[in-house]
Amino acid sequence: MTKRLVLASNNVKKAAEMAALLGPLGIEVVPQSAFGVPEAEEPHATFVENALAKARHAAAHTGLPAVADDSGLCVAALGGEPGVRSARFAGEPKSDARNNALLLERMAGLTDRRAFFYSAVALVRSPTDPRPLIADGEWHGEILEAPRGEQGFGYDPLFWLPELEQTAAELEARLKNTLSHRGAAMRHLLDRLARDPL
Repeated sequence: MTKRLVLASNNVKKAAEMAALLGPLGIEVVPQSAFGVPEAEEPHATFVENALAKARHAAAHTGLPAVADDSGLCVAALGGEPGVRSARFAGEPKSDARNNALLLERMAGLTDRRAFFYSAVALVRSPTDPRPLIADGEWHGEILEAPRGEQGFGYDPLFWLPELEQTAAELEARLKNTLSHRGAAMRHLLDRLARDPL
């Protein structure tokens, strides 16, 4: 029997990615937009808390189990910034171009270019689920001094992978999904669901 799971996001690409991963477990992933669920607030200081808030919000509006992720870029030389503010680093409205420009400005002259993408995924069976499934993943690299590549989104054109000699924006989508922070978090979630199904 197919179980329905609400994705607490309106991102079509993210919905397709999750549907492909969770489909073999008999789980149908439905984006929250299909139910008219408004976007949740993300006021917290950690990725895990924001993911959990979004999942609980979607579950409360739909009465179905819900999954959400919160992710961003953490730069060592900037004390972990932009962190949970990654999507809005340069303010509102959200703009990848302005975020990348601000990051390059803040890192001008810095020799420590280490950074990592982090993703936290939270799955709740109900809005008040006392035992949510939490999974996370990291993807380590460095920040370039100028963008490279046309694929991906966000900070991908600046995120350099020394072992591949490419940026995240130069990777083929399937390889990126295998290597990425979100891919790692989703694999952890699948492990959890295998032991503790919906």
